[in-house]
Amino acid sequence: MVKKLTLSGILIRLVFFALAIYVLFPFFLVVINVFRTANDIVANPVSTAGMKFSNLSNNLKSVINNTNFSFWSAFGTSALVTFLSIALLALFGGMAAWVICRNKTKWSTFIYMVFIASMIIPFQVVMLPLISTFRDVGKFLGIGMLQTFHGIIFAYLGFGGAMTVFILTGFIKTVPFELEEAAAIDGCSPEGTYFKIILPLLKPPIVTVTILNGMWIWNDYLLPSLMLGHNGKVKTLPVAVQAFVGSYVKQWDLILTAAMLAIVPMIILFLFAQKQIMGGLVDGAIKS
Repeated sequence: MVKKLTLSGILIRLVFFALAIYVLFPFFLVVINVFRTANDIVANPVSTAGMKFSNLSNNLKSVINNTNFSFWSAFGTSALVTFLSIALLALFGGMAAWVICRNKTKWSTFIYMVFIASMIIPFQVVMLPLISTFRDVGKFLGIGMLQTFHGIIFAYLGFGGAMTVFILTGFIKTVPFELEEAAAIDGCSPEGTYFKIILPLLKPPIVTVTILNGMWIWNDYLLPSLMLGHNGKVKTLPVAVQAFVGSYVKQWDLILTAAMLAIVPMIILFLFAQKQIMGGLVDGAIKS
């Protein structure tokens, strides 16, 4: 049957189409202008005139080999921080979700509600107390919690734990408890039950939270800029791009090329993993 479009349906589609253009337009500007020179961009930033692959090649070489940008150092820092953060979030988030789901007590319910409540608190509300706390804890332990990659990883565990526990808890509720009872009868320890039975079953939602956390951590600018600083030796890719903008205010060809290098890895990851993201959200969050 052919579905007829009503006036309201046409208006809704037009609104969503306009929103899509609004969201994608900045990305469109980046894509077309990395193929152009700085003079062409300044003359008309929304034009496609002057687009050449040779310009893209020159822009890439200038950005990657630029000592002020330190692309490979920033890329390695972002990759290390992102990988360790998502790995620890998946490990500890799964453990926390399993314990909260299987222990039906007032304390477990309260802790779960705290996780959920923390999801609606904006980062701007807690950023100054967070930096102060990390500074004091670092002085007490005799280690640098600020301007070091292990400090920011610890911070990401706190901010990413809420969504991770929320999604994984919803999925664990669908896992039959009889599997764990059978494992206990066979003499399996609680640790063995989790790693041998529960963890393999959590693969779909863990893939989802890993990708979502990975895209957020990779693209995050505010937290690294506060904890690592703009002038520190350790910089993630978004912080390095911002510092690069300050050094090359008028060279928009290099600035946009640096921005493209920062966003392309996550775009590729999302395109390959979008089915897992949607499937894991449906299996986890909706069932919670």
